[in-house]
Amino acid sequence: MQKESEMEKNDHRGIWVFLEEFEGKPKQVGAELLGQARRLADEIGQEVAAVIIAHDADEALEMARRYGADRAYVIEGECYRHFTADPYAEAFSYLCEKYQPEIILVGATANGRELASHVAVKLEAGLTADCTALYIDPETAVMQWERPAFGGNLYARISANTHPQMGTVRPGAMPLPEPTPHQNMKVVREDFVPQQVRVQVKDFIKDATDNGISLQDAEVIVSGGRGMKGPENFAMLEELAALLGGTVGCSRSVVEEGWLPASKQVGQTGSSVSPRIYFACGISGAVQHVAGMDHSDAIVAINQDPHAPIFDVADYCIVGDVFEVVPALIEELSKK
Repeated sequence: MQKESEMEKNDHRGIWVFLEEFEGKPKQVGAELLGQARRLADEIGQEVAAVIIAHDADEALEMARRYGADRAYVIEGECYRHFTADPYAEAFSYLCEKYQPEIILVGATANGRELASHVAVKLEAGLTADCTALYIDPETAVMQWERPAFGGNLYARISANTHPQMGTVRPGAMPLPEPTPHQNMKVVREDFVPQQVRVQVKDFIKDATDNGISLQDAEVIVSGGRGMKGPENFAMLEELAALLGGTVGCSRSVVEEGWLPASKQVGQTGSSVSPRIYFACGISGAVQHVAGMDHSDAIVAINQDPHAPIFDVADYCIVGDVFEVVPALIEELSKK
């Protein structure tokens, strides 16, 4: 006789990915998660579905097609122009209750974390936060969500016995997949008007620092470690980043010293990033830091110690004084 939990489990099908937008543009983490969803779905023989809740879903639908979603669930409306937890969570929960997904993947952005936690409470589902790797049992479709624990010194693998299985995944923790267009993707549109809208967002004021480029969106990141010797010396890293159209990051030790805010930290306990070029300036290369940037296309390391661990993962190794090398780079780039 089939157990009740197994019967309930068989009612849930599909791996869903929430495609978060900002000002009409889908965030890259959505594409990263579509790639992971396809890998997991192929292991258990299920579909990949994109979930789009937005004022205008066109660009997110294009992302879903480009990265191989089998279907997309779409809810559009003026009340979804800017993210607020109440209407988004109501709409998402409505879709879940109607279509019964097996697994839900959400980017661990500020909005994604808030949305996932609200939906998990509404559905009485387990939620694993800030995952950096995803595994699945092909026989049972039970997820193993891997995330850092104890300050990044250990990794934990977590499974839940509730459905849907939910997890948030750090932006940049997964590689951006190659496009696999699905021109016959099925689009399911639903009309849903939320009952509770307690907060209305009127406008955004962008951060004036770093050209408004976040770590997750930056194509070039110039990071500094304890070898920068003080907060005043990050000015030259900011200058180099500006010349390259990028932003500044740092190691955990820099945050602990109070030289830069935690929002700039790269690593297991900070942000996971995957820029085209990552500069590691005066960074030794602790495993916790490397875990947050090893998906970068190219890593340039500058360190006086020829035996620094950072050189083991770097594509370009410069053994030298960061206070000589970086000004020389700035001077050369300023000529162009």
